[in-house]
Amino acid sequence: MSALGRSGVQVGALAFGAAAIGNLFSEVSDEQAHEAVTAAWRRGVRYFDTAPHYGLGLSERRLGAALREYPRAEYTVSTKVGRRLEPTRDGGDDLANGFAVPATHRRVWDFSADGVRRSLEASLERLGLDRVDVVYLHDPDDHADQAFHEGYPALEELRSQGVVGAIGAGMNQAGMLTRFVRDTDVDVVLCAGRYTLLDQDALTALLPAAEERGTSVVVGGAFNSGLLADPRPGATYNYAQAPDALLERALRLKSVADRHGTTLRAAALAFCAAPEAVASVLVGVRSAAEVHDCADQFAAPVPTAFWQELRDTGLLPADAPVPTEEPS
Repeated sequence: MSALGRSGVQVGALAFGAAAIGNLFSEVSDEQAHEAVTAAWRRGVRYFDTAPHYGLGLSERRLGAALREYPRAEYTVSTKVGRRLEPTRDGGDDLANGFAVPATHRRVWDFSADGVRRSLEASLERLGLDRVDVVYLHDPDDHADQAFHEGYPALEELRSQGVVGAIGAGMNQAGMLTRFVRDTDVDVVLCAGRYTLLDQDALTALLPAAEERGTSVVVGGAFNSGLLADPRPGATYNYAQAPDALLERALRLKSVADRHGTTLRAAALAFCAAPEAVASVLVGVRSAAEVHDCADQFAAPVPTAFWQELRDTGLLPADAPVPTEEPS
């Protein structure tokens, strides 16, 4: 277990990303979602991440229902603020936003202090909890001024009051997260998709800044939304069809992994976990089978020779941290 920054909030090395059980891209049954959380618990996972955005609250409701079976002191939950959910009668579905759920609510961008508090209160109600451990400002890309000057101070106040244990920001970019690390007192940042075998953008400034400041990094999107899990024509990269050049690169990575008797999935997860500042690797899963596969892959050591070949062939920067453990 690792503490998030100086907060004392503990997380394990592998975390459960609950977007998929909010019906990301396709439907997941209540039973399947419950089985996924149960499988994660049985495999030792104790950190679970969700957000109102995921299935218009469905992810939070399902996660909260599943976690009710376990002692509250034994797990860590994070949720996010920045998109308030308002009821609507427009009808239709939410597939335009990536979730296979009825469009019962609409998202309203709101990083104001009042919006942060209202969003968190609604999340607690959906989760059925009296507190969450971590709150992230969610995707403030186009709302930087409000997020830094209103949303962040509101989270800082909630932390000082003991309402939440740790605060941070979660985004699909490294640049603004680096600013949060350098210019605020966040405990943790969640960086999705920008530190993977295909994209090391976070290596330039975010990871060094986090290490210098004692800020934790949670890495999400280890598979870049699918390409590094199963590189094939039609595979997705950052939620769209992978460009040919990236597909070819992923296939080269898989070929090296095959040659060294490992898997691309194991290597992708191990790579994300290697930097000193990384406290946890967050993996989105939608079934018990996916949970077991991720846990197995995460536990599998990757040969040192694999990493050396990636560096020798230019598939990995020479300065990217890699695991050093040899298979037993």
